[in-house]
Amino acid sequence: MSRRTRSRQEWEVCASTLARKTTNLIRRIVENLQVEPNPNKELIALSIGDPTTFGNLNPPEQVLQAVRDSIELNTSRGYAPSKGHYEARVAVAKYSAHQGNVHPDDVILSSGCSHAIEMVITALADCGQNVLIPRPGFSIYQTLAEGMGIVIKHYNLLPDEQWKVDLDDLESQIDDDTVAIVVINPSNPCGSVYDKDHLNEILDIASRNRVPIIADEIYEHFIFSGNKFTAISSLSQDVPVLTCGGLTKRFLVPGWRMGWVIIHDRNNILGKEIRQGLSNLSMKILGPNTLIQRALPAILEYTPQSFFDDVLLFIEDQAKLAFEELRHAPGLRPIMPQGAMYMMIEIKLSNFPEFSNEFEFIECMVSEQSVFCLPGTCFDYPNFMRIVLTIPEDKMREACQRIVLFCKEHVVFSEKRKDIEEDVSITTDVQVICDNDARVA
Repeated sequence: MSRRTRSRQEWEVCASTLARKTTNLIRRIVENLQVEPNPNKELIALSIGDPTTFGNLNPPEQVLQAVRDSIELNTSRGYAPSKGHYEARVAVAKYSAHQGNVHPDDVILSSGCSHAIEMVITALADCGQNVLIPRPGFSIYQTLAEGMGIVIKHYNLLPDEQWKVDLDDLESQIDDDTVAIVVINPSNPCGSVYDKDHLNEILDIASRNRVPIIADEIYEHFIFSGNKFTAISSLSQDVPVLTCGGLTKRFLVPGWRMGWVIIHDRNNILGKEIRQGLSNLSMKILGPNTLIQRALPAILEYTPQSFFDDVLLFIEDQAKLAFEELRHAPGLRPIMPQGAMYMMIEIKLSNFPEFSNEFEFIECMVSEQSVFCLPGTCFDYPNFMRIVLTIPEDKMREACQRIVLFCKEHVVFSEKRKDIEEDVSITTDVQVICDNDARVA
């Protein structure tokens, strides 16, 4: 019997469709910024969403000891059930009680929060269907979805209303192919924290349109004073919520890659199929890191509240510092966050006519002042930039002062604005003279 063979004259090894269509917007944009920092000034990167980068924030001894103890366990070296060791899922269920009634069977462990997001998107959406995400919003959703032919649609947030959801715009994006609404609360990159009333407004839209919610709550414990976090799952009466969380940021161990999905489905709308689908998808990597799984119960139970309080106070103080400094930067408008570890800053490009977009603004700032911020386009939101708040205080202050100096050197006001500035200057000079005369008298 002859065997039919293909004659290949040349090598033809092609990347798959998934590989070709998968892209990380932040990486792509950052890597295309072709500029060298000022060699006379230390580069300060306000761009990296990793709280461990500068070495000033570290996990407490209790967390490290839990991992040391785990090393000694034989069960931390082998494979675990793909959904995670039962004891670890019990610990996550207990830790997440504020989200509602959580059973260990509702918990699926993952390799970091990004893996949790990948699982829920893949479990809910087929090629051609769409998922709604906020704009501005974290770009990982686009990275995970588009390679599989899943469409990402955006709904707008309102910067003048502390980044609340534009509810009309959200509802207008929903169609027959919409399988989920992503709610990032607290927000990356905005730092917004939604109150109960606003979360209920979002739930009403989801309920009317019969669309589940993916709740990205990785920053659920990063809440600044005067604000309160409410898990959207705790408010839902009928809308299924798949909550994605993890150790990553709160425990200052993003590299340990330990996250989870929690299924909230009071009325059994998702049924067995979605639960089984998530379980099936967890088998692709045979479960996350078992060393950290075995340490997870001790980490979640014994980490002292004082550690969390100190970290949060530091980040909130950094937010206040950055906001106060950058308020004095002509042509910028910082928006004070309510939580998380980021701040969005508007660049009023009409005041910087030499730059056609925020990329050019940021590139020039790197070359002159050696300060790098993430362009807003990384979050599908041009004319803004994002800074992180976890860097040491001295570096934050120095970076903000350099940004202010850069803006003062490049800002150009309109003629009308110049007149206003001159009037203010004259008024100030007169007031100073009067004050001096009064003191002399």
